[in-house]
Amino acid sequence: MSRRAPNIAVIDYGMGNLHSVSKALQRVCPSASIQVTANAASIAAADRVVFPGVGAMRDCMAEIRRLELDTVVKQTLRTKPLLAICVGMQALMAHSEENGGVDCLNLFPGRVKRFASPPGGERRLKVPHMGWNRVQQSYPHPLWKGIDQSSRLYFIHSYYVEPSDASLVVGTCDYGVNYACAIAKDNLFAVQFHPEKSANVGLKLLQNFAHWNV
Repeated sequence: MSRRAPNIAVIDYGMGNLHSVSKALQRVCPSASIQVTANAASIAAADRVVFPGVGAMRDCMAEIRRLELDTVVKQTLRTKPLLAICVGMQALMAHSEENGGVDCLNLFPGRVKRFASPPGGERRLKVPHMGWNRVQQSYPHPLWKGIDQSSRLYFIHSYYVEPSDASLVVGTCDYGVNYACAIAKDNLFAVQFHPEKSANVGLKLLQNFAHWNV
């Protein structure tokens, strides 16, 4: 019996290169039906959901709430595979330091912090953290399948997630501080890096997500 092709919704709240994500998903799963949408009914009907994002947290959260997508994300978190990317990952936390302080979706306890140079002035960090960096997998996960330990993935961000629950962390990266760049719980997998910009390694992660049975 053949497996039904998945219906994947990419949440559109006007922030991020959504079409790059959808094209990458289509490449790794040609049979999938992929929608870039802000329609709550379409997102609710999808088999799996991608929650991307790029930009200032204040603007992102304002649009998420204006479009009432906060309710959709919370529902998705309880019912189907959800992949959050970059600001989408940060928005899952309780609070962000960005823009003078912004309340996020509060789906997981934790905060979003800005990179700071290490004390002593020996090394000044360039912010944003931009480019390729190694990711250390904290423990096995279906979305890490076929991806080598210490693989390089592409990052561009000035803020990082600090979850209160360390058991959520499935991947870390070092940039002046060893921080959580991937978290997971039940049907959620969230990453700070951009899999759609991370060449074959990123495509493999998206392929794993497209076929992930929770």
